[in-house]
Order: sequence, then C-alpha cells, then structure tokens
Amino acid sequence: MTGAGSSTLRVECYAGYRGDETPVRFFLGKRCIEIEDVLDRWLDPAHRYFKVRGNDNGIYILRHDSHDNTWTLTLFDSGRCAESRLSST
Repeated sequence: MTGAGSSTLRVECYAGYRGDETPVRFFLGKRCIEIEDVLDRWLDPAHRYFKVRGNDNGIYILRHDSHDNTWTLTLFDSGRCAESRLSST
C-alpha cells in the first residue's frame, strides 16, 4: 500500500478476517519502522487512524483512506523534547 504526498509511505498490516486490519510496520522511503504498540485507533467516515509507537520510540499517526486504499503520515513526534512529547495513552 502506498500513500500519497511528498514522501513514499508504504504500510504492511496484519491481515485478519476483515482483510488488512492493523499496521505492523511502515516504510518512509527506504527506512523501515516496526510498530511496537498501537496506542489508539479511531474511525471517521472515510478514514481509519492509528496512533502507534515505532521501534525508534517515535509516536506516529497513520491515516488509511478507505476509498483509494492509501496511507498518509499525519503526525510524527520523535520524543526528543520531553516537554512537548505527545501522550502515549
């Protein structure tokens, strides 16, 4: 699955009974980020959102467009600045 936008985003998912359900890793260009934890997930009418922690300790929000089957990175927090860190809950 490839996302639209300025950088290439490819997401690999766990495939359950409903098809691609939960992201397990994603690629930003050639960089692979393994998802260590899905912190939250939510829906809107056209998208599924996943707030995840990567193996680099970054927190990411990934958006899946259900209509065109693309993924977008909507937010990234590297965790380098503790006072502005996103909540991991």
